[in-house]
Amino acid sequence: MQRLFLLCFIVLFSVRSNAQELNRKIDSLIRSEFKETNGPGGVFLIAKKGKPIYEKAFGMGNLELDSKLNTGSVFQIGSMTKQFTAIVILMLEEQGKLKVDDPVSKYIPSYPNGDKITIHHLLTHTSGIRDFTKMKTLQDIAQKEMTPQQMVDFFKNEPADFAPGEKFEYNNSGYVILGYIIELASGEKYEDLIKKNIFDKAGMANSYYASDRKIIKNRAFGYHKKSSGYVNKTIISFSVPFSSGSLMSTLDDMLKWQNALNQNLLLSPKEKAKAFTKYKLNNGQEIEYGYGWHLKNINGTPTREHGGSIFGFKSMAVYIPSEDIYVLGFSNCDCNSPTQLVKDMSKMVLEDLKTK
Repeated sequence: MQRLFLLCFIVLFSVRSNAQELNRKIDSLIRSEFKETNGPGGVFLIAKKGKPIYEKAFGMGNLELDSKLNTGSVFQIGSMTKQFTAIVILMLEEQGKLKVDDPVSKYIPSYPNGDKITIHHLLTHTSGIRDFTKMKTLQDIAQKEMTPQQMVDFFKNEPADFAPGEKFEYNNSGYVILGYIIELASGEKYEDLIKKNIFDKAGMANSYYASDRKIIKNRAFGYHKKSSGYVNKTIISFSVPFSSGSLMSTLDDMLKWQNALNQNLLLSPKEKAKAFTKYKLNNGQEIEYGYGWHLKNINGTPTREHGGSIFGFKSMAVYIPSEDIYVLGFSNCDCNSPTQLVKDMSKMVLEDLKTK
């Protein structure tokens, strides 16, 4: 009996010691990039089987008020918004309100070449539509309140970059059109649908359609770094990025999002699978993108990844389906990107698992 007790103690001590060692490595890795304790920082989470095994905050959430970030701080997540937009499209397909093979012209009859561009092309960044974030005239509307139709009209007459399905080229315009189609097909506002069909269902009580005017408790403030020091982020109208990049969330809420997807709380397994399928171009070449996620790998182990960038904020998440590992990082200065850090953390956790 004593030998069994001793053996159990040794195993437990070893597991705890390994976890502490991994935490030390992760801490060291993050601090190598987020060095300033009195500057903007970041928050990071690692979850296994739906539960956090590492969750920490580094740096300041508000420089003017001298307040620190915490693991519940609310960040703008930028293009990680595209995951939510894609899933709402699949929800509407499951409800029979649209099909991913529908042409854009079915919903926006005046859209140039809209009979050749499908919802599928928009979801997979293969539409060839000009990305509005690359247009010089963007500064003319950046702070204006735009309707979805006005946003689509802003870029729709730009020359196409390539024929639909010919290439993969990351594109924000396509996801703005998707948001407009969501509203046209459902008869509801995009932000209302997101709240009702995702945030409320998944229990994401600290996630929002972004606003600089609303009182949002525990908000992380965004910054740029200039040669003279840090400055507050540039103000934009969130009606401009719209369904391509206007959501806000927290570490714990994003874990709830990932868990809701895993538990098929939002979609049937068959419909959900469309988001995580690698699609092909017209010439048969496979692309590493599904609907709202990059589909990549870490040394041959498949991953689902996406990042985001919007004035003052950067975000990144990697999910490893085979191990049910979710790694996430947010930064409140666009001078600090968590992208490579989150990838390195994911690799570290995966290697740690394989040594056990």
